[in-house]
Amino acid sequence: MQEIGYDDDVDLDLCQAIENIIGEKIADGDEDGVFDAILMWWRSDDDDLIDGLVDAQVTLKEGGVVWLLSPKASRPGHISPADISEAAPTAGMHVTSTVSAAEHWAGFRLVGKKNFS
Repeated sequence: MQEIGYDDDVDLDLCQAIENIIGEKIADGDEDGVFDAILMWWRSDDDDLIDGLVDAQVTLKEGGVVWLLSPKASRPGHISPADISEAAPTAGMHVTSTVSAAEHWAGFRLVGKKNFS
């Protein structure tokens, strides 16, 4: 798993839980390679979401998943689910599910359009 958009506001407990499940450290965004999953922290003041999703797919294995994490509605940096659902198809992806990923973060599971079932 590769992590994109890491900053001082990420949920470290969530990161640790993911590392415990996958049995290894999460790779940072500068590492080369191909990954089964991308953990993408994204806030409203980050760069363009469509561009971010397109860039994330460069290191994503075919059939892989992007977990887009955005601050929940009551938090600074929130991105509306409608904006995410609108951006995903333009980036060649589709939102398949949403979760409450952590206390302050909502998670959106995205897959490539051809992988949607």
